[in-house]
Amino acid sequence: MEITFEHKQSAHCESGVIVNMLNHYGIKLSEPMVLGLTYGLFFTHMPFVKMSGMAVTSFRTFPGMLFSRISKMLNMQSSMRRYIIQSHAMRDLDALLSDGIPVGCVVGMYYLPYMPFEYRFHFNGHNICIVGKDEQSNEYIVSDPMLNAKVRLLPRDLQKVRFAKGGTYPLLGQMYWINKVPDSLPDMPMLVRKAIHKNCWWMTSQPQCVTFAGVNGIELLSRRITKWEDEFGPRRAALNLAQVIRMLEEIGTGGAGFRFMYAAFLQEAAQMTGVNTLNEFSERMTQIGDMWRDFAYRSARMFKKRSSGEQYTYSDLSCLLHEIAQNERQFFTELNKVV
Repeated sequence: MEITFEHKQSAHCESGVIVNMLNHYGIKLSEPMVLGLTYGLFFTHMPFVKMSGMAVTSFRTFPGMLFSRISKMLNMQSSMRRYIIQSHAMRDLDALLSDGIPVGCVVGMYYLPYMPFEYRFHFNGHNICIVGKDEQSNEYIVSDPMLNAKVRLLPRDLQKVRFAKGGTYPLLGQMYWINKVPDSLPDMPMLVRKAIHKNCWWMTSQPQCVTFAGVNGIELLSRRITKWEDEFGPRRAALNLAQVIRMLEEIGTGGAGFRFMYAAFLQEAAQMTGVNTLNEFSERMTQIGDMWRDFAYRSARMFKKRSSGEQYTYSDLSCLLHEIAQNERQFFTELNKVV
């Protein structure tokens, strides 16, 4: 059986799954609004957490937090579950599908058979939505918001990606679903203001000893990047830079993309709350997104060793990161006062 489920391509996997699931239950929210309401804009640079042997850099909050937060914000009844026994994870998934419930799953990208080769790396934080199972072919019907149409997965393939090893951490078959939505939405202008305050807090209120999170994390990366060649050597330093570029531009919407999406949220927020100054903050966040995109461009030129055009160094990248950090700190400090 296949659940009647409208598939829409999105900018980011987790927010895209959430938007499609909410739409299925009659709640119409844009993807920027979902990101904003879940105060999902964040930054972490964690040398103590490794992916492919290199530090993890993230431009959004941790996987799974968006669904948990949107459930609380909208007073939805929802569930999230992890498993030790793989057969139980597949059994429970089948039971939910038979009840007509779309199920979000966190999977590893490397073993997804429909994923293009260039996107296949050990990232265990990709989100898809299972919306049915073909009884004749025994294939699961998948709504992956990275794609423009639904795809299918054999049970063995779905089980493998749900329990993928490697990456930053092994997966435990995590799945999530909506049990019940409220009859009416809460006071949305109030929720928007609350979410903006929370996002400002997460970005700027980390104590100095928490060097890896929020704006502090951007400063940490700006300091560490100048030491990479001495610490790792030229080749390993270049690989670390490539890791940052991948997290910035390829995983989800990356650093610049999340900033552009948050700028779109602020535009919606201005209309919803009547705080017109938020339109000015939307423009400022777009400019910050442009700075992140410039960082990605300069980093890519360095990694690919382009001989023509502009030439950049790790010190140049460090200076740009420091400037971005100053801009984001000032932005969120001032935004917090406006709402």
